[in-house]
Amino acid sequence: MPAYRFEALQTDGQTRKGVVEADSQKSARTQLRSQGLVPLSVEPIGASDKNATTALPWWQQPIGQTRAFSGSQRAVWTRQLAGLVSSGLPLERALSALAEEAPTERQKHLMAAIRAEVNAGSSLGRALGQHPHEFPAIDQAVIGAGEQSGHLSTVLEQLATDLEDQQTLRAKLMGAALYPAIVTLVALAIVVFLVTSVVPQVAGVFAGSHRQLPFLTVAMLAVSDGVRQWGWLVVLLALAGAATLRMALRQMAFRLRWDAAWLQLPVIGRLTLGYNSARFASTLAMLTAAGVPILKALQSAADTLSNQALRADALEALVRVREGAPLGLALSQHARFPGLLSMFAKLGEQTGQLPVMLQRAAQQLSAEVQRRAMALATVLEPLLIVGMGGMVMLIVLAVLMPIMELNQWVK
Repeated sequence: MPAYRFEALQTDGQTRKGVVEADSQKSARTQLRSQGLVPLSVEPIGASDKNATTALPWWQQPIGQTRAFSGSQRAVWTRQLAGLVSSGLPLERALSALAEEAPTERQKHLMAAIRAEVNAGSSLGRALGQHPHEFPAIDQAVIGAGEQSGHLSTVLEQLATDLEDQQTLRAKLMGAALYPAIVTLVALAIVVFLVTSVVPQVAGVFAGSHRQLPFLTVAMLAVSDGVRQWGWLVVLLALAGAATLRMALRQMAFRLRWDAAWLQLPVIGRLTLGYNSARFASTLAMLTAAGVPILKALQSAADTLSNQALRADALEALVRVREGAPLGLALSQHARFPGLLSMFAKLGEQTGQLPVMLQRAAQQLSAEVQRRAMALATVLEPLLIVGMGGMVMLIVLAVLMPIMELNQWVK
C-alpha cells in the first residue's frame, strides 16, 4: 500500500504533519477527513522523492547532507533492523518501529515508503532498490539473497558488521590525516600573516637608515612583496587548476591514467591500494557468504572501488571468472591487487571456505592500512612542527638581524 506525506489542519487550528498509508491520494484525503482533519496537501512518498533535490536549480538545492542516512546512520539502522528481525518481530512491524523512532522527518518518510512497498507484497531487497540514492546495490543484493535463503536476520547482522568495519577504518584514516592537515593549515596561515604584515613594517623602519640590510632580510622582503602583489593570482591559478582537474577527471580515459599513476605514489599510493583492496575483499566475502552468485558478487564488489584503475582490473578478473578461471588465478593476473588477496582466494577455493578466507584477507589488509596510516601520521607530526618552527625562525631572524646590526652601529 503506498504511503503519502500529508499536512492538515486540526480542529483547534493547529497544523499537523505526518504519513498515512492508503490506496490512492483520494483515499488518503478521505482517511484524514474521517479523523477530523482538513487536508491541505497530500503527496506520495516514493521514487519521486529521489529526484526532488536534483530537479531544483543549483541555487535552490539544499546545502549539506542530501541523504536521509549518512554512512554511520545506515550502519546503525541496519543493526537495529537485524536485532528486531532476529528477535522474531515481523518485518512490517520492525519497519514500523524504526519509522516511529526515526530522529528526522526524512528518515520517517523513507521508512514509511519502504514499509508501504513491503506491505504491498514486495521483498525488502526490492523495496530498498526503489531508493538507490540511500541504499547501494550491495545492500540490495545481500538482503535479497538473505530473503531467498531464509536467513534474513543473519545476513542483516553480517551487513551491519561490514558497514561498521568500513566506518571504523574510514574514521581511523580520517583521524590520522586530521592532525597533520590542521598543523599544515595553521602553519600556512601564520607564515602568510608574518610575511604580509610583520615583514613590511620592518622594511618601513629601516627605509631611512641607508644601510645595507642582511641578505636574509632582503630575501624575506622580496618574498613579502611577491606574496602581496601576486598572491591573489596564485590563489586564482590554484582554483582554476583544481576546477580543470575536476573536469578532466570526468573523462574516463584520463581518470584511468590518473588513478593508475596515483597508485604508484610512494606512501599515499600504498594506502589507497590497501584501503580499496580491503573494501573489495570484505564486500566479496559478505556477498559470497550470503549466497550471491560469484559473478554478481564480483560486479557489486568492483562497484565499491573508488580507484578506477583497480575497478578496471576487477572487471577484467570478472571476465576471466566468467570464462571459467578460478577467482584466485583471475586476481593474480593483475599486479595492482596485493598478492595476499589472490593467495587467500586460492586457499578459500581449495578448502571450500572462500568467504572465510576473503574475510581474513580483508582483516589483514585493513590492519595493514591502519598501521601504515598511524605510522605516517606519527612521522608527519614532528616533521610538520619542525618545519613550521623553522619557517617562523627564519622570519624572526630576518626581522631581528637588522635590529641587532643597528644597535651595534649606534654603539
